[in-house]
This record gives sequence, C-alpha cells and structure tokens, in this order.
Amino acid sequence: MANKSTYTYQPTPEQLALAEERRRQREAKKLQQQNTQNHAHLPPTFLPRPWRSLPSTQTASQSIIKVMSWNLLAQCLIRSNLFPSSSKALKTTHREPMIHAEILSHSADIMCMQEVDRLNKLSPVLEQAGYSSAYATGPGKQHGCLIAYKQDKYNRVDELIIEYDKQEVRGDSSHPAARIGSSRITNNIGFMVALAEAGADQKGVIIATTHLFWHPAFTYERARQAGILVREVLNFRQSRELDHWPCIIAGDFNFAPDDPAYSLLVGDPLTEAQSHRLDMSRVVHITIDPTVPRTKKKADEEEGDGSEADPDRVINNSRAAASSDGLLSDLELTSLFINGVQLRSAYDEGQRAQRDNGTPGDLHTFGDRVSLPPTRLGAHEPMWTSYTHYWKTTLDYIFFVGTSKHRIDVTGYLNPHRTNDIEAGLPQIGICGSDHVSLCAEFLLSQ
Repeated sequence: MANKSTYTYQPTPEQLALAEERRRQREAKKLQQQNTQNHAHLPPTFLPRPWRSLPSTQTASQSIIKVMSWNLLAQCLIRSNLFPSSSKALKTTHREPMIHAEILSHSADIMCMQEVDRLNKLSPVLEQAGYSSAYATGPGKQHGCLIAYKQDKYNRVDELIIEYDKQEVRGDSSHPAARIGSSRITNNIGFMVALAEAGADQKGVIIATTHLFWHPAFTYERARQAGILVREVLNFRQSRELDHWPCIIAGDFNFAPDDPAYSLLVGDPLTEAQSHRLDMSRVVHITIDPTVPRTKKKADEEEGDGSEADPDRVINNSRAAASSDGLLSDLELTSLFINGVQLRSAYDEGQRAQRDNGTPGDLHTFGDRVSLPPTRLGAHEPMWTSYTHYWKTTLDYIFFVGTSKHRIDVTGYLNPHRTNDIEAGLPQIGICGSDHVSLCAEFLLSQ
C-alpha cells in the first residue's frame, strides 16, 4: 500500500507581510477602542469656585433666575503660538469634557455663550440636561453666540439677530455709509431671545448676548456696537409689547471696565483719557473704504489671528475719519446710549455689596488691580475674566436692567478665579477649558 504524501503550506514573504500588517491594524483598532472607552470614563476635572450669596427676601410675587455667561474659546480660533503655556489643554479631547462639565455644574436657568463652534458636540450635552437653545453667527463666521434655557421653565417666544455692520446710527446723511457711522466691517453680532415663563405667558425676561469686535485699538467701533446693542434690545422689548419684562445682557464685550464703552453703558461721564482713546480710534478701515492704501500684507479679519504687531497701539490699513464718514462724536455717542437706559452690572454690584457688608473674603477686583477709584462704576468687576500667557484682562460682564414697574436685583454670584489659580495661563487641564472665566449670577425679579 502506497504511503500518502503530505503537503505543508508555506506562505510567501508577501503573504506573511500582509498578514502581519492586518494583525497590526487589528491591534491598533482594539487599542484605540480601549483608549476611547477609558477616556469616556475619566471624570472631567475643572477648578470649582465658591458661590457668594447676598442678603435678600423673596416673596410669592417674585422669582429667582440664575444666568451664566461664558466665552468658550472656539476651537477654530486656537493657534498654539497664542497659548504657549496651555499645551494639551488646547486639544478637544481635553477641553470639551472640561467645558461641558463646567457648563452643567452651574445649573443655570439661562446660559449665554460666545465663540461657540462644534455644535454637534455641545448640543446633545445641553439637550440631555434639559436645555433648549438658539444659535446665531455673524456673516462668514465659523463660531457664534448661543443662548440656552431650561425647557421646563421657559418658552422661547421670539428672537432677533443684530448685524452691527448694517445698523444705522444717524439719519442726517444721504450717504448710506455715513448713516451707519462704522469705522470697520467686523461681522460681529448681537443676539437676543424673549423667554416667557412656562405657564405664564405674560411673565418673562429678554436675554441678549454678544461678542464685540476684538481688536484693542478699535475703541470707537466697540462703543458704537455696544450702544446699538442696548438700543436694539430696548426696541425689541417695546415692539413686542414686553415693556414690563426685565432685560439681561451678557457676553464678551472685549473692553475693560475703564473703557469708554463701559462708562457709557452704565451712565458714568467720560473722562478726558477715555475721550482721547475714542478720538484716536476714529478711523476708517479699508473694509469700509477700499481706496485706503494698505499698510501691511494681510488685514486681521478674525479674532486670534496673531499676525498684527502690537495690536494695543497699531491700527493698520486705515485713514483718519472725515466728517463725511459719519462717525459719531463723544456727544452723539453719549446720546446713542442715553436713548436707552443705564445698565447695571451683576458682578460690580455683587462684589461692591460684599465689600460694603464687611465680608470681602478673598475679594479681588478690577479696581484693586488698576487703582480705579472705588466710587467709579466698574471698579468692583472681577480682577480677571480672561487670562492667557499674553493677554490678561477683564472683558466679560452680565448687565441687567429692570422696568419702571418691576425691579431686578442681584442675590448671588459665582466667585471669580483667584490669580494664583490661573497664573499659568488658560486654558489649563484641571482648571478651565477656555481662555475666559465663566460668570454666573442670580437675580431676584419682581414681576
């Protein structure tokens, strides 16, 4: 009987290489899945801050509303050279869990957010937590403003987007650009919603948020935008026959408490130094007048570009404004604001009351840092609301205004970060996922 011959399979070198590559791909995919699962179960950490309550007495005819405001630092604006001390904190895998956790930790009734992108990540988090939201962007912007509110407490009855570049500020000119009176096209917006209390359509609040133009030297343009915002919020309230509803205006205003626009908002007279800053910034940019000669290769059209040298002092691609350009004088700017009302600031009032009550604790204010007289409005704003390796200042506020028949008062606020907690520069893992500090205040509304 003949023996059967046996055959041993011998793969070719090419087949061995292909099998090894497939094995490596399977191992890499498995490792990636494990890392993703492990990361998903890591608790997102940020540095919590104490809440400061102010004396108040609530009656049955009054209601409490808690409002948060935060510039989230849009991922599309991040440039590593602008945040040299933040390292891994700039990556979405680290930033987003921290940001989402901090947002939800406030349990605010209403939230105003700026520099919001990646809505596909944020919106599900808000919806799962019981919030509805409205979102708006300026022309060509990859990030925008978002207003979220607890859907079991409020119903959205109306909304409005304000494009600052298109808003007129004077009617005594036949030239459209002069009626607008702008120094530069910025594509910035204001955004507002009217929120009625659930089950009580006649009771509610108007919420507005904004992100004003960023360039430090364009003082006039920010003042113009701030005046338009207040005017349009009040027009919105009146045109919708909601005159009895209080207004809250929160956001990143990109100016400090000693800026002319802040004083104009709260009704303080302009100082000589503030008038000088306005005068120096009354220019017409190439975006308004294309005949302006260029003074550099590229204009900074987006915040965080980082390509402009010494932006605090330099205004490029611009010319001095002529009377025919329609830019507002100091008196006309003041009239634009007085046409509305004087805003109050939650943090300025809250921290001032804390100090006046003799319980300042670890209170550190803007006025302490820049020697602003304590009697000047704005002196008790947070010492910092934005703190990076290069930029350290106060830019964010929660303003509010009541009506002739209904009051609104501050009853508490979230303590700002202490300097030694953020001195490494934001964002930082375990501290804060944005380069701005979240603000949160509680109000007592007399309806």
